[in-house]
Amino acid sequence: MPMRDSIRLPNPYQTDTHQQWRASLRKFVDSHITPFVDDWEEAGTLPPSLWQDAANVGLLQLGYPEALGGISAGTDLHHMIIAAEELAACGAGGVYASLMVHGIALPPIVHYGSEALKQRIVPSVLAGEQHISLAITEPGGGSDVAQLTTQARREGDHYIVNGSKTLITGGLRANWFTTAVRTGEAGVNGLSLLLINANLEGVSRTPLSKKQGWWCSDTATLYFDNVVVPCDHLIGQENSGFLPIVHNFNNERLALTASALEAARVCFEDAWCWANERNTFGKPLIKHQVIGHKFAEMLRQINATQGYLDSCAWQITQGISKPSDVALLKVQATQTLEFCAREALQILGGAGYLRGCRAERIYREVRVNAIGGGSEEIMRDLAWRQLMASNA
Repeated sequence: MPMRDSIRLPNPYQTDTHQQWRASLRKFVDSHITPFVDDWEEAGTLPPSLWQDAANVGLLQLGYPEALGGISAGTDLHHMIIAAEELAACGAGGVYASLMVHGIALPPIVHYGSEALKQRIVPSVLAGEQHISLAITEPGGGSDVAQLTTQARREGDHYIVNGSKTLITGGLRANWFTTAVRTGEAGVNGLSLLLINANLEGVSRTPLSKKQGWWCSDTATLYFDNVVVPCDHLIGQENSGFLPIVHNFNNERLALTASALEAARVCFEDAWCWANERNTFGKPLIKHQVIGHKFAEMLRQINATQGYLDSCAWQITQGISKPSDVALLKVQATQTLEFCAREALQILGGAGYLRGCRAERIYREVRVNAIGGGSEEIMRDLAWRQLMASNA
């Protein structure tokens, strides 16, 4: 049993079905991902065949309607959490970010798109045949979605789109972009979502390859220069795009939390194995009290985060969750990850400074976890504002 399993708290909400899914997915990760991660990181990309392999085990289809090629019967939020955990165990966050990016780009179409758009896009993405990315962030702003400036001007039965997006995960590979545009007045009431074909005239993209982490996940800046988009590619109603944009935030942050938490367990696992093998001052490193206390504190934070995650997941399944709890959960997870990554590298010493070590890679990816999907500052502000509103 891997060390990370021995420190995982029992989850009262998970059944034998969940454990079977974990075992199946772990076998897939161990055979199709982990042995190749170092090469993919150096190459700065994932092999195209990985999407088909992931579809073959049901990973891409998890949680989507069966009528659109998904797998929803007998699945729940905990299956998604397990998927995020097991993919994170390879030690390269870019694998999950790129392979599963449809998880943030596809739900707006599933929940708000026309039937024609659903049938045209969803099945091919879930089968691993096409790719879709979410295009929200702009060069001039990130979390403040209400201020985005990419314009979509309606002319007859088309929109003319001008603007740019940046830090778009999967942006180089994508065939489609679920794109936030401004179609009306300033603020949230003038936002819409458009599905934009990446091959349209006027669409261009450049790679953002010099990154601190997530090397194997392609990241792009997108440019829209008088791009003509059919009006039937509107997702939801015009000037009502804010709700589709934020609809999936809870699930996205839950998945980010699960990934960060499992990465923290990986740091614990690698440091524990090293501390039991390494001898210093006449005894194994693990026998030194100062090192033992590091593990105790890592475990305390990991367990606290898991308890918070399990509670928030249960609240979501019961329909009683509050965005503020999920926001603070993400902060808890990313700060736990940052602590565990630091302590693991302290224990690993020089061995943790060399490339190819999972903890070294995870340490470089701490910041993207703390910023992506809503920065720690934005998450705290959201929670504070909701607390103020509910107690006014």
